Amino acid sequence: MITVVLAVQVSCTGTSSGIRMEQASDGLTSGGNLAMVAVRATALAAVRQPVTTTKLGLAVLWHRPREVVGANLPVSLKANSVSREAPGTAAFEESLDRMNAPAAETGKLRWLVDGPAFFQELDHRIETARHSIKLQVFIFDNDDIGVRYADRLKRRSSEIPVHVLFDDLGNTLAHLAAPKTSGPPGFVPIPNMAAYLRKDSATGARRTLSPWLACDHTKLIVFDQQVAIVGGMNIGREYYSEWHDLMVRVEGPIVRSLVTEFDRAWRRAGPWGDFARCSVTPPEGPSTNPITGAYPLRILRTDPAEGRYEILDATLLAIHGARKRVWIQNPYFAHDDLVLAAASAARRGVDVRVIMPQGADSTLMDAGNLSTARTLIHAGAKVFKYPRMTHLKAMICDEWASVGSANFDTLSMRINRELNLSFHDRSVIRELEQAVFLPDFRRSARILRNETNGLANSVAETIADQF
Repeated sequence: MITVVLAVQVSCTGTSSGIRMEQASDGLTSGGNLAMVAVRATALAAVRQPVTTTKLGLAVLWHRPREVVGANLPVSLKANSVSREAPGTAAFEESLDRMNAPAAETGKLRWLVDGPAFFQELDHRIETARHSIKLQVFIFDNDDIGVRYADRLKRRSSEIPVHVLFDDLGNTLAHLAAPKTSGPPGFVPIPNMAAYLRKDSATGARRTLSPWLACDHTKLIVFDQQVAIVGGMNIGREYYSEWHDLMVRVEGPIVRSLVTEFDRAWRRAGPWGDFARCSVTPPEGPSTNPITGAYPLRILRTDPAEGRYEILDATLLAIHGARKRVWIQNPYFAHDDLVLAAASAARRGVDVRVIMPQGADSTLMDAGNLSTARTLIHAGAKVFKYPRMTHLKAMICDEWASVGSANFDTLSMRINRELNLSFHDRSVIRELEQAVFLPDFRRSARILRNETNGLANSVAETIADQF
């Protein structure tokens, strides 16, 4: 079990294969923590979450072989017929409704690009919250940044309810590798973040269990039922100062639904597991008030235990329907259906541009990205390499966009829980262009076809397809 867990690390955690021990847990602590993850992911999950565990097992059993077989079948890259619904139109939104995607609700977004913008907003919201703080991340790291925010949340827990939720597998694996930049001299990593958050505080801290190595990759923070933050960043030094990434601040009535999303995950991670989900309680705290300048937003999920693949379905529908452009920035682009859809769009003359990291945090996923780049460039797309690690997940298709936690890989589209927001307001699309895509195109270098030759063999591609 532990050997398999370590293999999943390459894509599930975003940790490097390099050994940097300054802020990493020691071998004995890491081994013990991994052993406990294995116990919780098997015995504890079976007892607390029998329904979720069974559904996840069936989903993994179906999707894993499917990706291996599908990835190795000969597929024509000829341009396919364009969908009738162009993304950004009312007809496209009606198609999402027919696909049973959650109904659009009103809200308003503000872009938080890179660590300084996000963590400044986080600081402000933690200090000014008056009713509650609900924080869910994939990784709550045990480095100096993680400890700093744990201490701030613990202090506020004496004044208001504070609930912290993070993924068991992802968090434990993240503690195995230190960030590239050093922390304070003499700093010792926290061996157990859940225990540290609870110690001498009223903070509620829970782990989302990881049966079948399926993770909850969601990032969702809600303050006072009024303001939410979603996106790609976790709590840790990589996100604070090293990587390029994106979070969005959300206000308006849609925040109420985001509160419900958090509360469902919180109950499922509790001692009653699946059984607690039968007792539906209304969100605590004040109602969310309407705001001026709001526009339609739609919550999209990947949740195999609930049979929800809205992120993949909406993304494919948008790419197949694009008439003018498909702009993508993502650190891991390895899902074959998405690769073939983007290549097909490029072949029919759509402006397809993709930004990848110059070097991802995994050699294996680098191979998957280079294989994707080769396919897309051959089809006529433009592929760029960002000069450092970009962990940012965003896409614009014509006048429709999606941002959030989901990578363009099998884990995010089929196995892990993910949370994205989609929208089609033209002024907000322009904001995303100006905040992310246009500056990042300028910062990035074009990948040439010969740079992809011989760098991703068939074995590496097949393995990358599983992540």
